[in-house]
Amino acid sequence: MTNLETISHFINGQRTASLRNAETQAVFNPALGEAVAQVAMGSAEDIHAAVGAAAAAFPAWSARPPLARARILAKYLQLMQQHTDTLAQMLTREHGKTLDDARGEVARGLEVVEFAVGIPHLLKGEFSDQISRGIDAWSIRQPLGVVAGITPFNFPAMVPMWMFPIALACGNTFVLKPSERDPSCSLLHAELLKEAGLPDGVFNVVQGDKAVVDALLDHPEVQAVSFVGSTPIAEYVYARASANGKRAQALGGAKNHLVVMPDADMAMATDALIGAAFGSAGERCMAISVAVAVGDVGDRLVAALAERTRALKIDDGTAPGAEMGPVITAAARERIESLIGAGVADGATLVVDGRDYRVPGRESGFFVGGTLFDHVTPEMTVYREEIFGPVLCVVRVPNVAAAVELINAHEYGNGVAVFTRDGGVAREFTRQVQIGMVGVNVPVPVPMAFNSFGGWKRSLFGDHHIYGPEGVRFYTRHKAVMQRWPDTITAGAEFAFPQHN
Repeated sequence: MTNLETISHFINGQRTASLRNAETQAVFNPALGEAVAQVAMGSAEDIHAAVGAAAAAFPAWSARPPLARARILAKYLQLMQQHTDTLAQMLTREHGKTLDDARGEVARGLEVVEFAVGIPHLLKGEFSDQISRGIDAWSIRQPLGVVAGITPFNFPAMVPMWMFPIALACGNTFVLKPSERDPSCSLLHAELLKEAGLPDGVFNVVQGDKAVVDALLDHPEVQAVSFVGSTPIAEYVYARASANGKRAQALGGAKNHLVVMPDADMAMATDALIGAAFGSAGERCMAISVAVAVGDVGDRLVAALAERTRALKIDDGTAPGAEMGPVITAAARERIESLIGAGVADGATLVVDGRDYRVPGRESGFFVGGTLFDHVTPEMTVYREEIFGPVLCVVRVPNVAAAVELINAHEYGNGVAVFTRDGGVAREFTRQVQIGMVGVNVPVPVPMAFNSFGGWKRSLFGDHHIYGPEGVRFYTRHKAVMQRWPDTITAGAEFAFPQHN
């Protein structure tokens, strides 16, 4: 890999090499199955340098008026809009998703930047006049200090934008640890923020693996950590950060269900399932991986899904008309194909088999074809585990009550959808289902930036959802202030709580 570009860190306003660890890791183009770059693997020393730069920058950055911080983010927003295609090309090259999907990812991230530009309004406190004689009270929200983000491979542009724009707008400084599988987007974020006028040290990037994550979780100057990834790692990050006295939000895995009622628009439900199950090769935490067929809808639904699954246009993400690209690594492909085999062994009906899929001219790429199972039951591995690939399981239940019971029994509680024409069924479903995000005839119910994103149960560790109003609360502390002036002080010392009358 000596002739490949090295993707470095970004510390205190400039790209930097690792301070101690000279090790690198290959970055692959998944459609080609070959290395196209190498990424520097950082160490605790690099984290110490990044956190040190962020800590030094914090006093001046947090002292800036919120409007001044917002104007820098507004300039960054303009630059990002100008570089959308560049970012999308990076995404497709290192992740494999189609260019249209990559552009959509950038757009959803930019919505959070747009939200963060409104921070002067979002940081407004409350004021209470004359809470007692001569005493007024108010509240303010203040930044935490140095905060960190640990982000996943599946959305290397968008998920960091779910974190750092709000953190920076609130007055914090930031250290980003992106996925080592597709790290280039992180450096473009850093360089465009600098071009927009962000002071050096306010935003830093350290590449690496678990050693870098642990250094962030243990560093005494890191006040809060935001994480998105698998549930086992989310639980680890939350436990270790909390044990070190840090505020933490850790978003984990999912097993998202889409319930199809007998009265549903079948064409609409089929379109929704195909897009939500196989978009981005199923590598989305909001992907639908279980279709719940209610009553007699199962045979019709499976027949429609099978036809559409076989017709998927799978290719290099840059190919015109491609609907689905490869999965991220050879190891991911092997894991997904192994789980397909486990589904067969457990007795599920394999309707469409996506194993050993090859794209002409891209025979070394990490492709898995769309896969469809029928007659899946809750004890099967393909139902219990998050596959994170293009595999859709159909479970048949007799009625909506059984569907709700099935969904509520699963350990994950990220997203869910119900397709029906019956408003009463939809209303009761949304009230009874124990899931953080619910769609009614909407397959992927990702909230807009002015709401907040997050699941329940083992899909989220921590008290705060990500971005939106919850993001502002996560990246700030509430402070209550009470004020009285000398000419209002009553005579004598007070030895009991005052009577407010």
